[in-house]
Amino acid sequence: MKVKDILKDKGLEVIAVDGDVTVDVAVRKMNERNIGAIMVMEQGSFVGMFTERDVVKTWADKGSFDKVIVKDVMSKNLKVLEPGDELEYVMTIMTSERIRHMPVFEKGKIVGLVSIRDVVKYHVGNLKAEVHYLKDYIMNQ
Repeated sequence: MKVKDILKDKGLEVIAVDGDVTVDVAVRKMNERNIGAIMVMEQGSFVGMFTERDVVKTWADKGSFDKVIVKDVMSKNLKVLEPGDELEYVMTIMTSERIRHMPVFEKGKIVGLVSIRDVVKYHVGNLKAEVHYLKDYIMNQ
């Protein structure tokens, strides 16, 4: 199983905000879309990601959202994925480094975002199918 399999099922929409918007704008957009992370773009290029953890840290450090600019508090220098990466690799990175969201790049361009929820959902679905096939095999012996 590969990252591209998740993206195929999930879709390739990249939800983003401009780096110059205030945190409250980004949080509202995340809430409207029911997502835990949003890409931050400047002049069409990916510059970082703003996550739920960044929201909590901003609140703790700054105490408000309406005067803080996203690019000043976003996560930068992120680990990224490629569509051909194996899910085992993704699970290892996400669990060992406590990462919940990872951007996916292909040929230098962002093509999607994978969350730990996406990975677990896909993995559980495949395990259920495997259990089903094994039960059928055992019953037909």
